[in-house]
Amino acid sequence: MTAATLDSAAIAQYLLDHPQFFVEHATLLGEVKLSSPLTGRAVSLQERQMEVMRDKYRALELRMSELVRHAEENAAIANRFHGWTQQLLRTRVPGEIPAAVAEGLVKHFIVPQATLRLWKLAPEHADTWYTNGVSEDVRLFASSLRAPYCGPNKDFEAASWLAEADTVRSTVLLPLRANGSAFGLLVLGSPDPERFSAAMATDFLVHIGETASTALAPLLG
Repeated sequence: MTAATLDSAAIAQYLLDHPQFFVEHATLLGEVKLSSPLTGRAVSLQERQMEVMRDKYRALELRMSELVRHAEENAAIANRFHGWTQQLLRTRVPGEIPAAVAEGLVKHFIVPQATLRLWKLAPEHADTWYTNGVSEDVRLFASSLRAPYCGPNKDFEAASWLAEADTVRSTVLLPLRANGSAFGLLVLGSPDPERFSAAMATDFLVHIGETASTALAPLLG
């Protein structure tokens, strides 16, 4: 191979095929000069290798920090979920469960506002705060939801159930189901437009809806 036919790919392949090259020519490690992208000055091959390794370590440290942060966030959510579930289990009177569901979410998940409405309940639960003001449109809407809604408050009728409805800018709407049929709607609200967004992961929200549905099922007729 002549000098004219050498190119960077051929040189790189040669070095890969001859791993002992720098062992046999150790002095080149200090003599070959490269331009450092960090400082702009010329550095030896050894120094450049150290820079590359430091960059890799920094990237690994950042990735590890990110994983630790996600783990801590998930652990915090799991602890909140655990506390809320315990509160539901301690509620023995069926008529008190709706308040335990909503108030527990505010307490454990630091949600600004939460409420719910139910239908198809046993007669003894008629004319209660959690059954009043439910239109047929809301029932149809709840039945149509196949996943939690997270996003801006588009003047939803359900958002008007919240105590400070005029301040709600973002909402979560969770259908409550038993045997595949909707029997209620759980509503979370916040004055912060970014608190509940379409980009949110909904795994925990699904679990909240399923747990609330199970806790409230004894009220059904």
